[in-house]
Formats: sequence, C-alpha cells, structure tokens
Amino acid sequence: METNVNCAEACVNGCILGDKCPHKEYAAEASNFIGETSLDKMLEIAERARMKKLTEPPKWIIPDFPEDT
Repeated sequence: METNVNCAEACVNGCILGDKCPHKEYAAEASNFIGETSLDKMLEIAERARMKKLTEPPKWIIPDFPEDT
C-alpha cells in the first residue's frame, strides 16, 4: 500500500514515514552538504542566488481567463 504524504505540511517536525520515506536519499544529501560545507560558503551560495534573482528581468504571468460562451 502506497501512502501519499505532503511532506511540506506533514513532516515539519521530522519525517513521519521513517525508513519508508521516498525522499530519504535527498535527506542524506542535505545532511552531507550541511556537514561538509562551512557556514561562510553557504552564505556565499545564498548571496549569489539572491543577486541572480535580483538581476533577472521581471517575469510576467498572464492568467488564462475562461471564455464567455
């Protein structure tokens, strides 16, 4: 039996599926990144991402309205 869980909501305080978590490999990668990367390097990465976002041109999103019949 496969269970669909919205991890963003259900796992806020920790994974509720334990060993059955389909995202277990990503958690291991994240733990390795946190353990091997200095805080200064993480801040540098975040600043580069912030500057990239600030320098991108605006993206216009035009909603699709239903046609009147």
